[in-house]
Amino acid sequence: MKKNTENIRIIALGGVGEIGKNLYVIEIDSDIFVVDAGLMHPENEMLGIDVVIPDISYLIERSDRVKAIFLTHGHEENIGGVFYCLNKLSVPVYGTKLTLALLKETLKQYGVNKKPDLREIHSKSVITFESTKVSFFKTNHSIPDSVGVSFKTSLGSIVCTGDFKFDQTPVLNQTSDIGEIAKIGNSGVLCLLSDSANAEKPGYTPSEALVGGEISDVMYNAENRVIIAVFASNFNRIQQVIDAALQNGRKLAVSGKNISAILQLAMKLGYVTADEDMFIPVQEVKKYPKREVAILTGDNHGEPLAALTRIAKQGHKQLDIEEGDTVLIASSPIPGQELVYSKAVDLLTRAGAQVVFAQKRVHVSGHGCQEELKLMLNLLKPKYLIPVNGEYRMQKAHSKLAEEIGMKRSDIFLIEKGDVVEFRGQNVKIGDKVHSGNILIDGLGVGDIGNIVLRDRRLLSQDGILIVVITLDKKKKHLVSGPEIITRGFVYVRESEQLIVEATELVRELVNESTENAVVEWSALKQTMREALNQFLYEKTKRKPMIIPIIMEV
Repeated sequence: MKKNTENIRIIALGGVGEIGKNLYVIEIDSDIFVVDAGLMHPENEMLGIDVVIPDISYLIERSDRVKAIFLTHGHEENIGGVFYCLNKLSVPVYGTKLTLALLKETLKQYGVNKKPDLREIHSKSVITFESTKVSFFKTNHSIPDSVGVSFKTSLGSIVCTGDFKFDQTPVLNQTSDIGEIAKIGNSGVLCLLSDSANAEKPGYTPSEALVGGEISDVMYNAENRVIIAVFASNFNRIQQVIDAALQNGRKLAVSGKNISAILQLAMKLGYVTADEDMFIPVQEVKKYPKREVAILTGDNHGEPLAALTRIAKQGHKQLDIEEGDTVLIASSPIPGQELVYSKAVDLLTRAGAQVVFAQKRVHVSGHGCQEELKLMLNLLKPKYLIPVNGEYRMQKAHSKLAEEIGMKRSDIFLIEKGDVVEFRGQNVKIGDKVHSGNILIDGLGVGDIGNIVLRDRRLLSQDGILIVVITLDKKKKHLVSGPEIITRGFVYVRESEQLIVEATELVRELVNESTENAVVEWSALKQTMREALNQFLYEKTKRKPMIIPIIMEV
């Protein structure tokens, strides 16, 4: 260990001002450490985009200084961007047993060019680097094997909590190591990066123990089949569904490739316990009396209701909703997905199901509410706080809580993506901004879609497209055929024949004028056509379709 740390910089490249896409950079002197590298599910205006990951140009430019990536837990919001980091940087990735097992699955999906260097740790591991010692502490979250990370420096520790809550009666016996957290606090914490997802909610997050009883009650009272939707990575909930099915003498069918694979993995590693013979294939559900069957479904891609919606619309290969089914939604909508959620509930009710969701305690959050966030602050007693993992209003609410327990406003940093918080000796300041942003993944393309493509998609979705095709004689420079106008998503052609005829005339006149001057510059002609059509169509329809002129020569 070096005697004294000169300079510490903390940067969030994701996970602030948004939910998901967590990626935090801790620089201690010349060493760079990364905590988490996650993905985010796209916002509605990101048309056709599958997932979003953080832009790591800053790390790529300093790749020789990046020493390691540490993962706090196995949710996609924390591990979904690791494949991209590993394709650009050759660094070891440290995580707990389950986190690395789930990471291997996502790496298979996206592919990594070389064999990744994955190193397993547990809550008692200590890893020594030239500039720091990194240790871990057990936290409680909706997925087992979650840890917080602590970097020891001569100025005090830098602690990243990861996602956490303090549940006194957790499923799967995953309690937080309060003693270890207090010990880190007593040895001095310079800066804390803490989970803000539930910072606006007063009190405590209710215990998982309540949920198990509620799920079992729903199964007991249901006359027919019970279909349960969960997040595929919420192991607590999956275990409770298995226990409830067992208590109520129901066989369990698992529907969905994603959730089946995750369940197999969890059982193999011992994080979920169940009897093999209580499971039945989805195809055999009809062979059993309705009262003896439960069906578990779920998706990992931020949308536990995708499969349910398909079932409700009769679009599922093996399942459909029958009159009298009970559907239990054991998950809450992620921010921005509330509309999808309420539509799914409506569809299911229309299909004849009784839907049980928020009105009963069939789901609790994996994040701590205000009292738990205060407890973390009181245990760690940080000199400075950076609220992370939340939208701006959540970060703001978290900073108010810190003030309530006696922190000074000047010691709390509400940062945006790319902001640098610099610590030098006793001084701290927000330094320059570094490059940050989004990398969009669409199908197999990673980062090949930028703002211009998105802008085009938005324009196409608003006013459609209009294509003008003309053919010119190469030598004589006059119009051989056309103009032909093709439109999609702009106007219904049969009812707008007059408009198309006028537009065609307009283009013909323009082309004839241009070709009379003998020298025809294609790009200038295209631009003239675009501008004239744009103005004409806007006057006639108050719409602005995307206009694409095509000029061919013969």
